[in-house]
Amino acid sequence: MKEIKAIIQPHILSRVVDALKEIEDLPGITVSAVRGFGKGRAKDAPYKVIEEGVEYATKTKLEVVVPDDIVELVLATICQYARTGRPGDGKVFVSNVEDVINIRTDPRGEWPK
Repeated sequence: MKEIKAIIQPHILSRVVDALKEIEDLPGITVSAVRGFGKGRAKDAPYKVIEEGVEYATKTKLEVVVPDDIVELVLATICQYARTGRPGDGKVFVSNVEDVINIRTDPRGEWPK
């Protein structure tokens, strides 16, 4: 299993989510509003907030845990639909997931089943 975290432009969210929903074995996604900055320090960010004198670009974070067999499809989908070709399109991070526990029913291990 892999956890995929994607930091994308907020105005692209619905396009990316609609494309991800078409992946049959996708178990689900988590979406969060986040803020931060990259190399450009958010100076030219179209959506930004200033907090205590620091400029942050507003972004959206998608998180999904997927079986190994669909990782590449999920990555390709996110990159295709989140790409605008302009600076600030975002980043995608992939991590190994060692275990998962369903809180309601308590089984551990591979997910989804």
